[in-house]
Amino acid sequence: MLTEVFSSMEAEADFDVEDSRSNNELQELWPVGHVGICQEDGSVLDFAGSNLVSMDNFAYGSVSRYLQLDRNKCCFPANLAAHVCEWPYKHTEVGTATSWDGALQLGTRHFQHKYYNLFTCNCYSFVANCLNRLAHGGSAEWNVLNVAALVWLHGEWVDKMSIVRSFAPFVTVTCIGIFMAGWSFLIGILAFCLLLIGWFVFAVYCTKGLVC
Repeated sequence: MLTEVFSSMEAEADFDVEDSRSNNELQELWPVGHVGICQEDGSVLDFAGSNLVSMDNFAYGSVSRYLQLDRNKCCFPANLAAHVCEWPYKHTEVGTATSWDGALQLGTRHFQHKYYNLFTCNCYSFVANCLNRLAHGGSAEWNVLNVAALVWLHGEWVDKMSIVRSFAPFVTVTCIGIFMAGWSFLIGILAFCLLLIGWFVFAVYCTKGLVC
């Protein structure tokens, strides 16, 4: 299972143990990945469960991949005229900050009141929200899909064992499934992947507000 982090408070909240446990089991067997984003001091923030943003207590294990973000590509406007991003009004709408940590703190407060759901409000949603507040890359259009694409295309592995640790459970289950059920098991997995991707494409680009 992939655990990824973007780098450059822990919230006291109720935590749904059963929901967290089921998400943990799913992500251990399915390499969908768990992401977080670092504060300026290097501490990792991640949306770990309902009403819970953890600090330096990364859910689902240690970091496997990382991506260094350039703060010079972010927008920290003191006022509307000070915007350097492409969509100043959109940036103002999603929320602005005058510092990196300030943007992450605003994102943390927002997700302290969110119910975790793998399909509508997950860790990718949290990172996308923070990147929108930062206007990273001049954009305020970050979402679960382009955050995932950014990690998969540009993320770097911590070491070789991180690759093994990330994919070993999934490969093991797949091999057992093929051995017991034949190639129809693999076809089922591929069909599920297509449905999952299709769901997020529909939810993100064809609806408004369905995905955080």
